[in-house]
Amino acid sequence: MFAYELSAVVIYFAVLLAIGVLSYRRHISAADFIIGGRSLNYWLTALAAHASDMSSWLFMGYPAVVFAGGIFQSWAALGLIAFMFLNWQLIAPKIRVATEQYNSLTFSSYFESRLADTSGMIRIFTALMSLLFYTIYISAGLVGLGILLETLFAINYDIGILIGVIIVIPYVFMGGYHTLAWIDLFQGIFLLLVIVFVPLYLLSQVGGMDGIFQTLTQKKLTTSLFPDFSKHTFREIFFLFAGWGLGYFGQPHIITKFMGIKNVHEIPKSKWIGMSWMCVSLAAATLVGLVGIGYFTQGLAQPELVFIEMVKKTFHPFLIGFILCAILAATINAMSSQVLVLSSNLTEDFYKKLFRRNASSRELLIVSRAGVILVAVVAFCISYVKPASIYTLVLYAWTGLGASFGPLLLLTLYSKKINKYGAWAGILIGGGASALRPYFTMLDADVPGMIPAFTLSFVSILIVSYLTQSKTVYTEENH
Repeated sequence: MFAYELSAVVIYFAVLLAIGVLSYRRHISAADFIIGGRSLNYWLTALAAHASDMSSWLFMGYPAVVFAGGIFQSWAALGLIAFMFLNWQLIAPKIRVATEQYNSLTFSSYFESRLADTSGMIRIFTALMSLLFYTIYISAGLVGLGILLETLFAINYDIGILIGVIIVIPYVFMGGYHTLAWIDLFQGIFLLLVIVFVPLYLLSQVGGMDGIFQTLTQKKLTTSLFPDFSKHTFREIFFLFAGWGLGYFGQPHIITKFMGIKNVHEIPKSKWIGMSWMCVSLAAATLVGLVGIGYFTQGLAQPELVFIEMVKKTFHPFLIGFILCAILAATINAMSSQVLVLSSNLTEDFYKKLFRRNASSRELLIVSRAGVILVAVVAFCISYVKPASIYTLVLYAWTGLGASFGPLLLLTLYSKKINKYGAWAGILIGGGASALRPYFTMLDADVPGMIPAFTLSFVSILIVSYLTQSKTVYTEENH
């Protein structure tokens, strides 16, 4: 049985290896490695932005909360869809133009140039927050890979996460941004087909939607997006909707995909392709959780395994291995993009800024790849202790990145009244509030950390910029 599953996985990764090898020769500079030389077409941009977003959360984390809580939990998916649409509308065109104007390859270099910060503090604060929250994010992906390999091949969890590191590093090494974009395109199409096929195939086995609703009722789980119209229900809807969705404005591994498109006028095409992919994939992931409720009427000890266990109990071993490659695809997409962003921060914001301002492109490329190894090792250590569930780890990291950078990115694109002092405050307060949220026991536990942290960051940028305007007020004429 393992031989069939293993052969499917080997075939799948052979295809990905071929993609990586074919695109390796394109990467000759740090700019190519970090944002692909701003040369992607609209198809690559769309699938790269969305496929690198979902990770194992799409197959494991999100279906688990639907499996445990019912239809009401899908407000989280609706919030993601709404805010990602706003991301395409409000952020994508402006950041593509602005980063080219300032010749910026990373978030921090853009913020620094935009706000004329010659002290280097914005770069340092941005890199520190990225390092903190991305290592948590990457560790969540490793946890997912460890669980998958343990379930699929009976491989020890510790060995599984080590294999995850060994898989991810070569993908980033084989070319960086452009390679990952092509891999994202292939894997985005593949995982979409898988996550749609599996629940639709199993739907009849649980009695269709009627059977699912009967089981939901028996288990006293929510059967509607609006269980009632009380204030408490609308409060919970807002928390699910905005608690995840607001984070889209500050995710570097997604925003940098906007920066790499060749023609800014093709962003509307990318938007509709990407949003269509997202709507279908999240609808299918919701259906995975719902079908799982009917499939496992006695429940599951580990709800995050609902997709994996359904596949294992239904299909031939070869198909099992092939289908579960979709989880590997989603996880590797996200992890690779996150590792690339972090290594870019280490290269551009630490090495070049603080140590070797005149470093050659080849030297920076070597440092970027060294950064990949460093980041992977730190993430491995975190995933080794497995501090929380995939859903919790992703939410923590997502909140930290969104609150650290989202308000500042919006304000730098749409306001001329902020300055570097406000930016420092916004990054530190947003990131700090997110990092410490689990320790604020005096706050309502139901309030997601994103909402207060994002708000505090946004307000602090405006207030501190106003209070320090006599010291420095940014205007376009400064540049």
